[in-house]
Amino acid sequence: MNLLERPRRLRATPIMRELVAETSVEARHLITPHFVVEGSGHCDEIASMPGVNHVSVDKLVTEVEADLKLGLKTHLLFGIPSKKDEHGSAALDENGVVQQALRALKEKFGQDIITVTDVCLCAYTSHGHCGFLENGLVVNDPSVEQLARMALSHAEAGCDIVSPSDMMDGRVSAIREILDDGGFVNTSILAYSAKYASAYYGPFRDACDSAPQGDRKTYQMDPRNAREGVLETLLDVAEGADMVMVKPALAYLDVVRRVREEVLCPVVCYNVSGEYSMVKFAAKAGLVNEEAIVRENLLAMRRAGSDLIITYHGRDALKQGWI
Repeated sequence: MNLLERPRRLRATPIMRELVAETSVEARHLITPHFVVEGSGHCDEIASMPGVNHVSVDKLVTEVEADLKLGLKTHLLFGIPSKKDEHGSAALDENGVVQQALRALKEKFGQDIITVTDVCLCAYTSHGHCGFLENGLVVNDPSVEQLARMALSHAEAGCDIVSPSDMMDGRVSAIREILDDGGFVNTSILAYSAKYASAYYGPFRDACDSAPQGDRKTYQMDPRNAREGVLETLLDVAEGADMVMVKPALAYLDVVRRVREEVLCPVVCYNVSGEYSMVKFAAKAGLVNEEAIVRENLLAMRRAGSDLIITYHGRDALKQGWI
């Protein structure tokens, strides 16, 4: 055959494939979530998320130290308080579990790590919703006021990046205003901009004890809508978001690509609990090769346009040499 073009020439050997590879996943691209509980001495595996733990602040410091040795420098904190009420009052406690964790991490690691905090009320409210519930409906503006105060409390405790995940309208501008007025002009905002009402969150709700009364479809996005995800993202950028996020990742790679094409700021995707647990349990059952599928999934997220990936796979992927 007299072929001018033979694409297989560039796939002939491992070193040739490495030479022309278009996409990479490195430790610096990964953000590691942690579920922080009250008390001390707690490091308890979450049954629905093998390899992921509930940790008290003391054990969190140990966990982050081990992660740092692997190259994982950015850490996302979810707080799980022992007491909840209708308005998520514990979210504002200066001695709350996240606030304690932030101070402990900054005291131990200083500028060697980046701390990100989830700004949402779902883990703090007795009804499990991301805002205030009135007459069975989640109300927007009073919820935003509480979320802004929560973000300020995290900044005061030393947080580098606050990350509102509630999907209330106008919360990015409210957070930016309260941070700036409080002197925290350098605290960044990573907005959950296109967060969908997804079936992939089940294990996370187990981890945070945050299953809502009813559903969250009036504020989280309809999975049928992609253009709306771009609209939400552009609104967040206009309100002052420094980075934007699409959540979940795998079922919404088309939205990641659309968002990447529309904004100039960093784009993040969240490789969520259901995506993680499906891989873990399928691998345990011998149905998939965990190393290969984790690598392929992470590459797909990067290839779609994610600059950064929030994932529970990072520790295993680096420790086992999968990436």
